[in-house]
Amino acid sequence: MTSHIGSLAAYGWDETLESSFTEHRASGLVPARVIAVDRGRCDAATADGVVRATVTAAPGTTRSGRPPESDGPDPAAPCTGDWAALRPDGPDGLPAVAAVLPRRTAIIRGSAGDAARPQVLAANVDTVAVIVALSTRLALGRVERLVALGWESGARPAVILTQADLHPDPGEALAEVAAAAPGIDVVACSAATGDGIDTVRAVLTGTVVLIGPSGAGKSTLGNALLGGDPAAGPLATGAVRAGDGKGRHTTVRRELLPLPGGGVLIDTPGLRGVGLFDAADGLRRAFTDIEELAAACRFADCGHATEPGCAVLAAVDDGTLPARRLDSYRRLQRENDWIASRADARLRAERENRWKSIRKAQRRMYREQGRDR
Repeated sequence: MTSHIGSLAAYGWDETLESSFTEHRASGLVPARVIAVDRGRCDAATADGVVRATVTAAPGTTRSGRPPESDGPDPAAPCTGDWAALRPDGPDGLPAVAAVLPRRTAIIRGSAGDAARPQVLAANVDTVAVIVALSTRLALGRVERLVALGWESGARPAVILTQADLHPDPGEALAEVAAAAPGIDVVACSAATGDGIDTVRAVLTGTVVLIGPSGAGKSTLGNALLGGDPAAGPLATGAVRAGDGKGRHTTVRRELLPLPGGGVLIDTPGLRGVGLFDAADGLRRAFTDIEELAAACRFADCGHATEPGCAVLAAVDDGTLPARRLDSYRRLQRENDWIASRADARLRAERENRWKSIRKAQRRMYREQGRDR
């Protein structure tokens, strides 16, 4: 590694990133990885340590291959996991984010409400760990939704079943979840007893993000992976309600920390609701069993509803495919199609509004010049 890499290697900086940073470095900028963002500022790890930096607009920033207008109101805004170029002499005596490097991967969910705007949860992630607590009833539909989100990000999803010491038969639960998440690692563990933690460490590689609802044990697992006391490590933890197993939001912001054995961990606040956004490929990969069955349907455009010769419905009839899983597939497909249509309508409206503003400005200019048209 070059001398420039320094302590940033613990956060994932490598020769490829160093090579891509040549022009930024020639402009006097320094590389950093965004640890957390809040209130127009961010904590960023540099080769000289963690600094507080001002978040500024970064013209020309590349956003994971998506058009700028589809990436939210400020497509240049950095998020946890981003690699950034910092200007050391920013405003208020603080460094400032001058540019965000192109993202390899990005976890993007649909925003709440009808705006159909995406929200970037974390960037440059290698493994998306879907955290599921075995102390409560399994919500397989949520698992499938989060697995689809993970696949769509460009990262590799895995499902981690926590609180295995509180379940009467963890093996049975693991088999049930594995059937709802084909083709990916599903591991059961207990941060309280330490059982399965080594297996979890082997599964979670590179930059790892923990996602799941409040009370699933994300922060407790994160503390165990960081090598500390699961209940009193660097990540805040809290008890869950006995009635429904739901927890309070003890994690209030996304935060990135280097793991002692290599790699990086991103803890996230609990997700009450996760909307899909442009996740067609993620859904195909999350439901590979249905996609493979569909290839044998009589009609190429089979909707798997009432069509004759439908291999998917035949699999449901003979018990090969659970009806619940087909229902989940249909529901998520409808949601993704609806969000896509809302996003298209929003983009059309935004483009029209921009043209209206341009035409209005032109008419004003002509009037001022005495050439009213």
